[in-house]
Amino acid sequence: MPSKSANLKRSARSPRAKAPRALSGTVFITRQVHFNSAHRLHNPTKSQAWNTRQYGLCTNPHWHGHNYVLEVTLRGQPDPVTGYIVDLGELKRILHVAVVDKCDHRNLNTDVDFLRDVIPSTENLVIAFWHEIEPHIKAGKLHCVRLYETPRNFAEFFGPEARPA
Repeated sequence: MPSKSANLKRSARSPRAKAPRALSGTVFITRQVHFNSAHRLHNPTKSQAWNTRQYGLCTNPHWHGHNYVLEVTLRGQPDPVTGYIVDLGELKRILHVAVVDKCDHRNLNTDVDFLRDVIPSTENLVIAFWHEIEPHIKAGKLHCVRLYETPRNFAEFFGPEARPA
């Protein structure tokens, strides 16, 4: 008499194996990554007095840093074969190539080409990060880029086609 495990192995290979049910519905899936960067909020077209009034300590000419948390959300239908919208390992790889590897332990004002001449506010960063990430997304659709500058301060961007509030 065959063992229980032999029967399971045989049934898993059997051409009569029943395909898993595919469930339909739109799902939102999020991957979180971290990086550390320095920056300075400064508008070079304005006086130092204006910059100090506007940005306070954040316009320090010697920079300041943050431990950023980046969350990227995709939306889509799970693939009926894998059950995934996207493999989260692949999404992590994309986020590292598009953003983390370029920004981690860097000065956002001087060291990151795609941020050149941009005031690196959290608001501008989420827009810039969207444009860096979006071309790499092959499965699902980029839904939201959220960036935490601190645990209490964050910005989110839903893409260039999002309607204003």
